[in-house]
Amino acid sequence: MTTNISTTWIILATTLAVIIEAVNCYSMLHGSSGKNGETFPNTIEEAARLGPYIDKSASKNVTALLGKTTYLNCRVKNINNKTMSLQVSWVRYRDIHLLTIGQYTYTNDQRFRAIHNLRSDDWTLQIKYPQHRDSGLYECQVSTTPHMSHFVHLNVVEPTTEILGGPDLYIDRGSTINLTCIVLQSPEPPAYIFWNHNNAIISYDSTRGGVSVVTEKGDSTTSFLLVQRAKPSDSGRYTCNPSNAQPKSITVHVLNGEYPAAMQHGGQAKQPRLYSLLLCLCLLLY
Repeated sequence: MTTNISTTWIILATTLAVIIEAVNCYSMLHGSSGKNGETFPNTIEEAARLGPYIDKSASKNVTALLGKTTYLNCRVKNINNKTMSLQVSWVRYRDIHLLTIGQYTYTNDQRFRAIHNLRSDDWTLQIKYPQHRDSGLYECQVSTTPHMSHFVHLNVVEPTTEILGGPDLYIDRGSTINLTCIVLQSPEPPAYIFWNHNNAIISYDSTRGGVSVVTEKGDSTTSFLLVQRAKPSDSGRYTCNPSNAQPKSITVHVLNGEYPAAMQHGGQAKQPRLYSLLLCLCLLLY
């Protein structure tokens, strides 16, 4: 009787061991966690990703401001323990000029520099004082066999400044000077916009009063300067000076009743209707 019970337990233990092994095998084949929490791939594509690959979502095209340091990034995943045998390089595509290999810079142009943290997947190309000629394609290469590559496009832009209604603005005394400055082609809004009157920065809390500025930031940044109850001393050169673009100026003429050929009243352009009618009448009589 005892022998039969022992035999039964042996059979049950053996069966249980077979079942557990079968479950482990199934888990390995279907992507479940194995020993020590190791995860197995579900597909051939996932298996391929166990090797190095370029994360394109973190290696995007760049728009840079003229003269402002910029960075091109290439994120290479799963290169961890292979850095001794695999290298990431940056190449300027237009002249196939090798710029960096790994953490080392291979160009005499000191504006370029390789940046990489040993614990990071990011391999970054720094470009100081970018110029228009730096625009174009840059290739990130990984020294696999065959080598992998990803292209990043750099576009170097120079923001422009415009003041509506220039170069001269004529308004009546007592009207409101309304100047509109627009900053275009800027990948980021200017940090600030100063307004100057005859080379002096306009103070919005001066004793004169009635001076205000409204700035709207977006794809293009617009700054409005309002000077109420204009008087002859408000005449002169007004300059819009953004932090990231060249300044632009306009000359304001505050009139005391005289009417030039073209003028603006409260920021709205007009032709003196009375003088036009008189001119027409003179022509008819003549």
